Amino acid sequence: MNLNQITIHSLDVEKATAFYKTLGLHLIVDALPRYVRFECPDGNATFSIHKVDTLPTGEGISIYFEDDNLDELVKKLQEKGIKFSSLPEDKPWLWREAHLYDLDQNHIILFSAGKNRKNPPWRI
Repeated sequence: MNLNQITIHSLDVEKATAFYKTLGLHLIVDALPRYVRFECPDGNATFSIHKVDTLPTGEGISIYFEDDNLDELVKKLQEKGIKFSSLPEDKPWLWREAHLYDLDQNHIILFSAGKNRKNPPWRI
C-alpha cells in the first residue's frame, strides 16, 4: 500500500492554489473553482484542495512537507511574504520543524528529519 494524496478543504480554492504554489507545489489538475491537485516537487505524493461552504471545526489536521534544506526554504518563503507561527527549531524527536497556517487555518509543518524520518533511535 502507498499513500496517494491528502485532500484538504478550502473556502477559496483559487487563493489556496496561489498559496501552495508559493510553497513550491506543482499544479497538475486544475478544476477551479472547486478542485485542484498538486504534485510535490520530490517523491510521488500528491496533494489536493476541495471547495467547501463551511470549514470543519476542531483541531483539524497537520500537513507535513519535508525539505532537506529547511532553513533555506523558510528564508525564501519569508521573502515571498509567507508568515510563520514558529521558525525552524530542533525538536526532541530529532526533527527540525517550522510551523505555519494556510489561508483556511490548516496547520502546516515544514520539516527536515534525515534518517530519523522513518528510522528514529526508538523505532521498533
